[in-house]
Amino acid sequence: MDTRTKEDFLNGQLLLIDKPLGWSSFQAVNKLKWAIRKKFSLKKIKIGHAGTLDPLATGLLLICTGKFTKTINELQGQIKEYTGTITLGATTPSYDLETAVDKNYPTQHISEEKIHKVVAKFIGEIEQLPPIFSALKKDGRRLYEYAREGKEVEIKKRKITISEFEITSINMPKVDFRVVCTKGTYIRSLAHDFGKMLDSGGHLSELRRTKIGDYNVNKALDPTIFADDLLGKQEDSQQIES
Repeated sequence: MDTRTKEDFLNGQLLLIDKPLGWSSFQAVNKLKWAIRKKFSLKKIKIGHAGTLDPLATGLLLICTGKFTKTINELQGQIKEYTGTITLGATTPSYDLETAVDKNYPTQHISEEKIHKVVAKFIGEIEQLPPIFSALKKDGRRLYEYAREGKEVEIKKRKITISEFEITSINMPKVDFRVVCTKGTYIRSLAHDFGKMLDSGGHLSELRRTKIGDYNVNKALDPTIFADDLLGKQEDSQQIES
């Protein structure tokens, strides 16, 4: 059972959460907010996360409460580590599984040697084009709003740094990887560009954030388990306050 007090959460806590598949980052934050408010009969509490994860991704979310919310910008700037899977031979408009495959490509020419050679081209400071299905803003609107309306919009490339990019397993057409990168890196774009550099196509089919700075997902809790521990009893795992 979690023994932290109301004052602990109001003064500030940094909570390591392992976001489940299918949950938005917003849902994870609200699950914790609901549990903390319920436990201590609070009308409100400051709470926020330091870096969004897409619903189709799992892994580490840093959630700050109380006075610790002032550190969110600093935490967002930390180096991040991800593991995941790129599926070669097919692309999707969103660069992941949020949208259906829109085009298929040959993969017979792709050897393990070619894969490892292409990996090296992504290490260091590179320019990356964010996906159109993203929350970045253009003229006051989110890019995904334009995408869902089928409208074309100019997107500018952004400088990012990938300090480590290694292939951990190859089982064509799936390629497992680990990557360490700076804030603002889109792993979906990395998957898309990786397929293109192999003279094929590619999309992100699995993603897990494993580290943010020195914080590791190995020490993170599922949001429902956090709520159960705090409340000292089993709660409805679907109860997420809006």
